Amino acid sequence: MTGEPRLVWLKDLNRADVGIVGAKNASLGELAATMGAAGIQVPNGFATTAHAYWEYLAANDLREAIAAEISRLRAGAPLHEVGEAIRSRFVTAEMPPELAAAITDGYRELSSAALTENVDVAVRSSVTAKDVPEVSLARQQESFLNVSGPDQLVTAVERCFASLFTDRAINYREELGFGHLEIALSAGVQRMVRADLAGAGVMFSTDTETGFPGTIVINAAWGLAETVVSGQIDPDQYSVFKPLLPDHRRAPIISKSRGRKEHKAIYAAGGGTRIVETTDNERASCVLTDREILTLARWAVAVEEHYGVPVDMEWAKDGHSGELFMVEARPAALQSRDTAGRLHAYRLTGTGERLVSGVAIGDSVAAGKVCVLDSPNDTDRFTDGAVLVTEVTDPDWEPIMKRAAAIVTERGGRTSHAAIVGRELGVTVIVGTETATATLSHGDSVTVSCAEGDVGYVYRGLLEYDEHEIDLAELPRTRTEVMLNLADPAAALRWWRLPADGVGLARLEFIVNKYVKVHPMALLRIDELAPVARDQVEELTQGYDDPAEYFVEQLAFGVAKIAASRWPAPVFVRTSDFKTNEYARLIGGARFEPAEDNPMLGWRGACRYDSEGYRDAFALECRALRRVREQMGLTNVVMMIPFCRTTDEADRVLGLMRAEGLERGKEGLEIYLMAEVPSNILLAGQFAERFDGFSIGSNDLTQLLLGVDRDSAALAGLFDETNPAVAQSIRHLITTAHAMGRKVGLCGQRPSDDPEYARFLVRAGIDSISVTPDSFPAVTQHVAAAEREIAAEDSLDWED
Repeated sequence: MTGEPRLVWLKDLNRADVGIVGAKNASLGELAATMGAAGIQVPNGFATTAHAYWEYLAANDLREAIAAEISRLRAGAPLHEVGEAIRSRFVTAEMPPELAAAITDGYRELSSAALTENVDVAVRSSVTAKDVPEVSLARQQESFLNVSGPDQLVTAVERCFASLFTDRAINYREELGFGHLEIALSAGVQRMVRADLAGAGVMFSTDTETGFPGTIVINAAWGLAETVVSGQIDPDQYSVFKPLLPDHRRAPIISKSRGRKEHKAIYAAGGGTRIVETTDNERASCVLTDREILTLARWAVAVEEHYGVPVDMEWAKDGHSGELFMVEARPAALQSRDTAGRLHAYRLTGTGERLVSGVAIGDSVAAGKVCVLDSPNDTDRFTDGAVLVTEVTDPDWEPIMKRAAAIVTERGGRTSHAAIVGRELGVTVIVGTETATATLSHGDSVTVSCAEGDVGYVYRGLLEYDEHEIDLAELPRTRTEVMLNLADPAAALRWWRLPADGVGLARLEFIVNKYVKVHPMALLRIDELAPVARDQVEELTQGYDDPAEYFVEQLAFGVAKIAASRWPAPVFVRTSDFKTNEYARLIGGARFEPAEDNPMLGWRGACRYDSEGYRDAFALECRALRRVREQMGLTNVVMMIPFCRTTDEADRVLGLMRAEGLERGKEGLEIYLMAEVPSNILLAGQFAERFDGFSIGSNDLTQLLLGVDRDSAALAGLFDETNPAVAQSIRHLITTAHAMGRKVGLCGQRPSDDPEYARFLVRAGIDSISVTPDSFPAVTQHVAAAEREIAAEDSLDWED
């Protein structure tokens, strides 16, 4: 571009124009000019230029006034006094006639294109600094929505100019050593998308909590996006698995979580916006359809590929036309603790009383004394290293946030200000606790844990926790596959950097217990429940026409998250293996479970699946797993059948699965058997004819071979997985399975605790060992050492 225009249309801008219109507006121009082929719609608009800003300052002699106030600040004047003085000069300044005319002419052209006299517009600030990361400047300046008419627009542009000198922006530039008169502000003017009549939100092309590059995360709320951006509400959250998006036969939405969405931002009479309560139906409904989720996800992929970096985007849906639009894009702020070659790992080892819970941001742990603050002006009350507790944060809080060991807020979701800044600073953050300021007492010692999945907890007292760094480059590669045992889908993405060979054990019952919470038969026979249980079920399944669909969807989402975390490596999913006493503790479970004297040897595993009391529930499990493999496309899921006592039982279960569309070999489906009953060992050849492989459940196998209750403290000394009977059984199974072309793995804790046991398994010819993520580095070293020893021995034998 040449010359010094006062405004430029977005379609005429590109990323190289940061010095003219700032990073935000240059990025919008890039989107408008280049992303049409990908179907991305950007609302029409224009941006004032840096030249216009300098013209405004010169016409009102503001340079000298700003410089004088900054000198006062550096001499010790309070920041809020200096900021107020500068902004007041902007308020009393007058827009130069030529600049006002240019803005008015642009507005009239925009209105004409929209076929209306005074089109509603959004006015957003964009800083023209080239050397400051855009993510750091985000939300330091002001935006104005529902601006209508030339006079309102000119006023909004003036207020944008003034917002370059908010207290937080002045403080940030002072800390950075960046000259206040070396940057300008561009006001972006865009036609408003009537999201107040539909919904809006933000979207990340990479998982912001873990840096996992395979998922797109979309947050959505009813009304305008300001409630999401400001962290005022708990929005819907959807995750989409990127690698499978190109296959339009698939719908790889791997999670959907309905937020509370208690409020929404809508148009206010006379301009601007106002906050109102949402309806019961809006709170119970998802903002976006599956088709809209997938459309936005494909847009995110296109934008990320174009820019070459993870991107943070804002989108809006027009309530009149139903069309989707992208209204902002910038580099995303990711968790800063981990790098490509190193992984920080945290594990809470102490126990204590849980005081509050909320949305965990990241996966770290921190501890300190509580400091409850109502306002960022209370900075003198804050002690370095304390736990900041407040209702909600905005950029004015950042000087305090940088000094905090942890941050806990009552409001906000994963896209709130506290979450974004926490990721950028690497600070432990929990948002959306609802009651933190009332529950946590000023001065009390607490531990803030985000290391337990997607829910973060604040514990009473200073609890012990482990923090260690794993150098991934030091982990050897092994011929024997070393896999992970993963229980919680929310924690699965934390470990994506570990070079594991897949997931050796994912338990359905954990997902049912934590996420579904209801006995599947209770969902199928809700009329048989007691009133209290029926009310609980109806509350959980609100928004579902069929309560059984709630079970299928929640189970599918849980499995899909785990499968996506290791794609395309195999993920072995064990069908449910609750005991009757465990099933009975689920909502509505007591109605459908008998009382057994010895549930460990009772109605569990495969025998349930073809029984009158559970057959329909097993069909729901199959339906969920089929959805993961066929609808979502995560064909790396391998199914495992637990506690199968006889070959007849195996045949009946496989027949039930075929009836539900889960057939060995169909779309590459493999079905394994959990080898944990002595009959599985003795009849290994017959079971191998029916299954694609085995996974040894060493705890149950040891218990049944030795006749020892594994939970009995009195018999603890007799429970020994290295006992010759157990070892010989494992060798026999491996030998028989290998002779028939079947693989054998083992999922258990013993290889994690005992290097010699890992060596035994390698020497026995095990194909894979599956361990907990925190044990993975040590077990990998043990396996590699055993393989080196065997190789050395083979070499010596050959030489002899």
